Amino acid sequence: MNLDLSEDQEMMRETFARFLNEHSSTARVRAALPGGFDPALWTGLAELGAFCLRVPQASGGLGLGLLDAAVLMEEAGRTLVSGPLAETLIAARVLASLGDETSGGLLERVLAGKAVVTLAFADIVSEPVQWVAGGAVAEAVIARKADQIVLIAVPEGERKSEPNLASTAIARLRLSEARSTKLSVGSQGLKAFGQAIEEWKLLVAAALAGLSREAIRLAAAYARERVAFGQPIGTYQGISHPLADLICDVDGGKYLTWKTIRDIADSAEHAGAEISLTAWWNADTATRAVAQALHTFGGYGLTTDYDIHLYNLRAKAWALIFGDPACLLEEAGRRLYGGETAVLPEAGDVSIDFDIGEEARALAKEVDSFFRENLTPQLRAKAHYSWDGHDQGIHRKLAEARLLFLGWPKELGGREAPAYARHAAYDVWQEHGWTTAPMSVAGMVGTIMQRFGSEELKREVLAKVARGEALCSLGYSEPGAGSDVFAAKTRATRDGDFWRIDGQKMFTSGSNFTDYVLLLTRTNPDVPKHEGLTMFIVPLKTAGVDIKPVYTFQDERTNISYYDGVRIPDSYRLGEVNAGVKVMSASLELEHGGGFAPVQKRMVRAAEQCSRELRRGGRALIETPSAQVRLARASAHALLSELISLRALWAGVTKKPNLAYGPMAKLFSSEKFLKDSSDLLDLTAPFSLSSGEGPAGFLNQCYRHSQGTTIYGGTSEIHRSLIAERALGLPRTRSRA
Repeated sequence: MNLDLSEDQEMMRETFARFLNEHSSTARVRAALPGGFDPALWTGLAELGAFCLRVPQASGGLGLGLLDAAVLMEEAGRTLVSGPLAETLIAARVLASLGDETSGGLLERVLAGKAVVTLAFADIVSEPVQWVAGGAVAEAVIARKADQIVLIAVPEGERKSEPNLASTAIARLRLSEARSTKLSVGSQGLKAFGQAIEEWKLLVAAALAGLSREAIRLAAAYARERVAFGQPIGTYQGISHPLADLICDVDGGKYLTWKTIRDIADSAEHAGAEISLTAWWNADTATRAVAQALHTFGGYGLTTDYDIHLYNLRAKAWALIFGDPACLLEEAGRRLYGGETAVLPEAGDVSIDFDIGEEARALAKEVDSFFRENLTPQLRAKAHYSWDGHDQGIHRKLAEARLLFLGWPKELGGREAPAYARHAAYDVWQEHGWTTAPMSVAGMVGTIMQRFGSEELKREVLAKVARGEALCSLGYSEPGAGSDVFAAKTRATRDGDFWRIDGQKMFTSGSNFTDYVLLLTRTNPDVPKHEGLTMFIVPLKTAGVDIKPVYTFQDERTNISYYDGVRIPDSYRLGEVNAGVKVMSASLELEHGGGFAPVQKRMVRAAEQCSRELRRGGRALIETPSAQVRLARASAHALLSELISLRALWAGVTKKPNLAYGPMAKLFSSEKFLKDSSDLLDLTAPFSLSSGEGPAGFLNQCYRHSQGTTIYGGTSEIHRSLIAERALGLPRTRSRA
């Protein structure tokens, strides 16, 4: 897996970024208004080889790949480039593909920045008058005319800019009446033009991703500086939390663009649908991102003195030249479920790679074989995503097969498997619907014992956990404290070589059958609350421990646990006294990704199956456009969740700076899981009211399951605060005092 650009691509990106920072500054963008075209910028881009990027070397170009062009367009979006850059990049490639001998050397002038050529998206037979990007400055337009691809000369008198939303160089042109030259007749030309349209969707998507990120950056910078009611407005969650949500969406859009390009190169089955989803998602995200960014500026954002309005208007205008972005989601639905095909552009070399490797696939296959061999119909009926799905027999068998704690040392029964392999293996657990909760918690607690436990604790507890003979649960939350674990009041008082523990914990899931609990206690009430905490391993069979059930509407049990005079030896302490935050932080560092993409994908498949079986209006539900749109949207969310999670995993493996990638994966996936489970339940109603077996019952379960995913493991609000602080540099919205 690799999400780094190549050295050449990074050098190219930096070169264009430096040039655009100077020559497409907001001052220059303003100076280019109202026409929206900067001739000097255009000449400079040509000198850097921008228009040559996608032109084959045999035609005088650089012959670079689609990813290279997307990298350029992301920088162009960030700087609001003044001119039809995406259209010209693609038009130059079409000219080279269909031959320049009939165009009077036009390609040479385009590459030199001396002429602008653009595209008309609709067939001019059916739409003789069209809005054309760059039409106000274009010398020619490439268009489709039935089975022909034609080059239409735009008379100088027709190159008239008229007032428009973002003051770009669009123009409404009467294409059917202008002089034209045939570039191609038949399938070859139609294919080249179809590829151009699909490539345009991706390049504009990349530009919108760059634009959106810059708009969020500007808003975050303003929120750090703007003071209201005595403090920076970024400390207010009403400001910081929407920006945190949006940076997840923006980053997801960037990696969705890259993944689509990768899948085009690999001729993946759904690459055509992914193009449509990418174009729709980035257009929709840009609209929401710039609106929230402008809102952050308050009334100042409405004034032309501030640059943020430029981002707001360009974000809408660039995407709308193709028409209603919602039609792209409809197109994705038809491509996924209606048999519609797309002509894929040529991707060229693609350096980035989302493949987690052969070792990961081999381990995933081994885990899959284990479950296929060991999960009887009775066990499958018992399976549940929560602790209630635990079976001690399967747990022991997994340990015996060294499939329980895959990352642990071999001497402890592990595989020392790398992160990608562990990720793939645990995805298989979820594909089989088998709970990962007991394994995940035992693995985390066991790893903490390896790092911070005494030799006695390792002999007496860790060894049993490693053999699958003992389970652990977590004792962090307390009644009245919720996610504020630093407010813990459960006391641990020193008594010689022992400690006495008194208090209670809430949501100690699994403690009704686990053997130990990782307990956060207060050992010094006279210091700031985050400094006086200590962690212990507490045997739950010890005198003074009482477990009471708490049932949820998710068909699972959690617990409230009471500790009354519980005595444990000092050897069961983890880390130093009053250093519990350090131990707890180490446990959090164990998770680099996470999220709910596997169950989201299973949920979409269940909804697809239901939609094939259900009939509406005399046809299968999945054949209706509205169902296709909703399934396509949920599919996009599942894919985005997977990509954001993979980015977090990759960042952990490659030791990238921690910019809250894990919280981003958890926040995005849980919120989309919640939204889509409700929508797909609606889509398949009333059959989805069933809570029995089968796909309808699973959708029913997903709806109930999703409610908790935005709460446990840290609420969405906690994760939004972490993202705002780490990813956007906003001030803390929480206090440890």
